[in-house]
Amino acid sequence: MIDAELLGILSCPACQADVVEKEGRIVCTNKKCGRSYPIRDGVPVMVVEEEA
Repeated sequence: MIDAELLGILSCPACQADVVEKEGRIVCTNKKCGRSYPIRDGVPVMVVEEEA
């Protein structure tokens, strides 16, 4: 579980919307974006892959 204070600071790197923790992942609250990021060893991995 991610600390609530940290979760309040984080935003989606793709669209800058707020995020929530859901089912062990960090999830963007923007329905148009809807990206989901894994949490590995208690650390959110919020990387947007570069498009070629």
